[in-house]
Order: sequence, then C-alpha cells, then structure tokens
Amino acid sequence: MSLFGEIMPQLPGARQPWPRGVDEQPPAGRDTGKPLWYMPAAAFGDAVGALVPAYLAFAPADGARAVLHAAVAAVAWLLVRTARDRYAERRLGESGALRPALQDWLVLVGMLAVVRAATGENSPFPVALAALAPAAPTSALVHTLIRRHLVARRRDGRAVRRALVIGEAKAVDGLVGHLARRTEHEFVIVGLCPIGKENPQSLAPVAARLGRQTPARMAADHTPVLDAARRLDVDAVLVVPGPHMSGTRLRRLSWALHGEGRRLVVVPGLTEVSGRRLGVFSVAGLTMLNVAPPLRRGLAAVLKSVTDRLGAALLIVLLAPVFAAVALAVRLDSPGPVVHRQTRIGRGGAPFTMMKFRTMVADAERLRHQLAGTNEQDGRMFKIRRDPRITRAGRLLRRCSLDELPQLFNVVCGDMSLVGPRPPLPDEVARYDEVELRRLAVKPGLTGLWQVSGRSDLSWDETIALDLGYVDNWSPSVDLGVLVRTVRAVVAGTGAY
Repeated sequence: MSLFGEIMPQLPGARQPWPRGVDEQPPAGRDTGKPLWYMPAAAFGDAVGALVPAYLAFAPADGARAVLHAAVAAVAWLLVRTARDRYAERRLGESGALRPALQDWLVLVGMLAVVRAATGENSPFPVALAALAPAAPTSALVHTLIRRHLVARRRDGRAVRRALVIGEAKAVDGLVGHLARRTEHEFVIVGLCPIGKENPQSLAPVAARLGRQTPARMAADHTPVLDAARRLDVDAVLVVPGPHMSGTRLRRLSWALHGEGRRLVVVPGLTEVSGRRLGVFSVAGLTMLNVAPPLRRGLAAVLKSVTDRLGAALLIVLLAPVFAAVALAVRLDSPGPVVHRQTRIGRGGAPFTMMKFRTMVADAERLRHQLAGTNEQDGRMFKIRRDPRITRAGRLLRRCSLDELPQLFNVVCGDMSLVGPRPPLPDEVARYDEVELRRLAVKPGLTGLWQVSGRSDLSWDETIALDLGYVDNWSPSVDLGVLVRTVRAVVAGTGAY
C-alpha cells in the first residue's frame, strides 16, 4: 500500500495535471527552467551581505584597511557558499534558506579564524565577529525571496517539469494525489504508466501500461515507456517501487531513459521526512536509504531547553509593563480571575496547569458543554468563530495573541517550550488515535506551525499534519523560522478567535 496521502490534508491551490490530451504535443518553448538571474542575484546578495557590514565595522578604526577586510569577508563567504553548492541551479529556491546559511556561516567563521591566526591579524575579535554576523541572515533573506518567486511561478504553471509516473495503480494514485496537494514542487504529472491491468483513479491520462514482472517484460519495458515519454515530451519519469518493480527491472529502465537524457526519480513513499534525516549509501552493491531518527537528545535538545527557559525569562522581564496593562484590562472588563488556569497535556501525556490571561466569562467551562453542538472544528478541538463566552477585552487579546503571554511562566517551569505543537486538553487526548498521540512526543509550545499557518482556520487534518511534521523534523533552525513567522502571524491576526 502506498504511504502517500495517509495523513496529508487537502491544501488549497492544488495543481492539476497538464490539461492536454495524451496525443497532443505541448507548446514549443514551454517554461521549464528557473530564471537565469537566480544565481547572480543570490551571489550578489551574499556578497553585499558580507562586504557592507564588514566595511562599516572596520571603517571607524581603520578606514584604509576596511576595504581589504570587507573584500576578504565577501570573497570568503562566496567561496564557502560555492563550495557547499548553494548556487547550483537544482538547489536555488528548492528548500529552506536559514539552516544552510547558518551552517555555512559557521564554516566561514572557522575558516577566517584560521586565516586570522596564520596572518597574525590583530583586529579586535568582537569587531570581526560582529562584522560577519549579518552575512547569514542577509543570505537567508535573499534565498527566501528567490524561493518565494519560484513558488509563485510554479503556481502559475511555470518553471515546472513534465513527468510520467510508473507504478501500481494504488501507488500511482497516492503519488499523484500527494503532488497535487502542493504547488511549490517542480513536477506536473502529464501521464501515467500503471503496472498491471488495474486502472488508476487519477485525472492524468494513462499513456502506457506495463505488465507484471517477468524476464520478457523487463526487456520490453523501455519501448512503451520511451514512446510515452517522447509523445508527452516529459522531462522526468517518477517510479514508485513495488513488488513488480524489481531492482533489475528498474536498472534496465534507467539505461533506456538516461540514453535519451531523461531523469529517473525513484520515489520511496516516505512522506514529511526532512532531507537532513535522509542519507543514501551502498552495501554489497545495493543502494539503501537511511532514515535518521528525529532529534530528541544530545546537544541540540539541551540547547533548545536552555534557550527556551532563558528566552522566556528575558521576555517576562521585558514585557512586564505589558503584563500589567493586560491584567488591568482583564480585571476592569469583567468579573473573575485575571489569569485562567487550565489542565493541559504535555510531553509524554503528563498533565500540567497552563496559564493564560482570561478572555472568557468566569463560568466558560460550564457553558462549553451547552455549546457543544455549535463547534465549528472538524476534529478534536473545540472552536467557535463568534464564541458568546468571550469578553470584550478577550476578543482584542486573542486578536493580538496577548492572552498567551502567561505561558512564558510555563516555559520557564519546563512544562512548555517556546515552539511546539498546541497543548491539548485532556478530553481531546482521550479521543486521540495512535497517529495523533505522536503530537505528545515533544513539549507543547507557546507558538508553533499551527499558530503561524492559519490557527483556527485550519482543519483538524491540517493541524495534525503540521504538528507531526514538526515532531519528526524539528531542528533549531525550524524553531527560529517559526519564531520569525510568529511575529508576522500576530500582526496579521489570521485565524485568531
């Protein structure tokens, strides 16, 4: 059975297969490649991000040598980025920008530290470090803008590559459905090549058909596949392995496709696994795919815990006036306690008392049972867009997410994290299935992918998919990206009610 689409939600903007008949050729000069300006724009942005801050840092103390320092920083940064293949056409705009930039920045600092020691450079180290600091965020910003431009083009059907899918009918349907839910990838499915007599349910036309695995079938595979590839002018052939697609059969197919300059992409069926967790290696001539476990222990986990508590403590101090103003507004608006305490479920199913500023009337929990029939969520959560229990001050606090501020104390106490899945209620957890229980593998968060991706406007399936993606693929750079997006989400207020 295909692993595609088992937990993935139906997302808006689904990409449909190429709206042309099997026998009709695509228009000449179709847009399949990325714009040529991506590489020079990325390199220019990286160079400026290293050169200008370095010059400004050294100019006040030594204007004559500031130009030299700036040039060395810019050249070194470009060399590091080039050596790590950041400007390759296949990689520009295809994935996140922050994590690679931070990794490259650490390499840059190490390399320049060696150069500094070898040349006897005696400039103040804090100044040198400050001069290099803007390089990573500037580079991440430039590459993020390129990615947004690329995604926008692909939503319009440009910068995409035509693909033919080979596999058993159910596997083909799973892959096509999964790809149709997203618009940021490079493939548009123009034809199917099912193995066996069963017909796929996907909208893309059947361009060819392969038989079950036999030596004779293996030798004849390339003929119908190449005919379909030529007729549809496909750029790549996607193969979903199965019991009737052996390694020998796949190898013979690759010979034929590569002989005509067409890509062969083998799709293992794993969904929502970050690329950093995957590694390809060979044993006894067999190609194997290693899936590393999610980060749960080690230095990264310790760093997250320490950063959470120190960051939350610092925010409590800095936002003390805001705490006081909100508390006064809640007290004056309606009778009841300022802080609402509620039992939530944390990591591993452990209950804890979560705090937030009260945004509802004092007997809101009792009234919830009376409003059960008006729930607008399609899953375990209880949400009403115009909840009559919310106070006047509460609506403003929810719109600005200020009601969540007391959860900073939960973070300091270790019950929550700054970033993580939404903390569920006990009655929600009681109805979780095995997949949904995986949300509890990490600490719940003050903010998370749910909060920055639409919040209450998301369906339950979309919420679960986002949370599981975070649980399985967490990294420090993911947390940093969520925190940055949280600011934008709070300002926009989308889905906050």
